[in-house]
Amino acid sequence: MSSLNKILLIGNLGKDPEIRYTPDGSPVANFSLATSESWTDKSGSKQEHTEWHNIVAWGRLADLSKRFLSKGRQVYVEGRIRSRDWTDRDGNKKRTTEVIATQMVLLGSRPQGVEASPQSMDTASRAPAEPDQFGDSGITDSDIPF
Repeated sequence: MSSLNKILLIGNLGKDPEIRYTPDGSPVANFSLATSESWTDKSGSKQEHTEWHNIVAWGRLADLSKRFLSKGRQVYVEGRIRSRDWTDRDGNKKRTTEVIATQMVLLGSRPQGVEASPQSMDTASRAPAEPDQFGDSGITDSDIPF
């Protein structure tokens, strides 16, 4: 049987995307995304939990992240989970888990001061992250059930 590594998130950016470039000039964007849930416990008290996700966007999605995403912006992110090990400056081994974005859809209203034509926002919302791998899955805003 095949396996599946897919994650779908809707949340708000915790900070503006950080853009870096690989030695060959490919852009990479990193940002944190908060997803929250709330419930009422047995005693009637409202509870809330926020989970923070580290998002990595490559290539065209990184460029579009830089142009259209900012702290507080609501976004739908589709991707896959990847864990990696690394060593910090002090020589300590660390492990991190990230979401490698393959699709993003901008949600909510456009922040004030951001000028974009509907066409450019549409391009931004459905651009594949790595066209040489899986390409555009064809998911549009109308495919999301909420």
